Amino acid sequence: MDIDNLVRMANRIGDYFAAYPDRTEAETSIAKHLAMYWTPQMRHELLACIARGDDLHGLHALVSDAVKKHLARPEQAGTA
Repeated sequence: MDIDNLVRMANRIGDYFAAYPDRTEAETSIAKHLAMYWTPQMRHELLACIARGDDLHGLHALVSDAVKKHLARPEQAGTA
């Protein structure tokens, strides 16, 4: 899986939900979107890169926070 492509796609999602006035709601919505529309492999790859502290070429902070808070659990990330 091309991490640069995943970051681009995740950033587009983050840009959309960044307009939400409530940051917590935005993070939850991002996580729900990723859980519904991304394959488990895509979610796992993004989460693994974030967990390792990889340089993700400008990953939206909102997306990073959403992934860490809501997709870090195996049952949420689809990696179980």
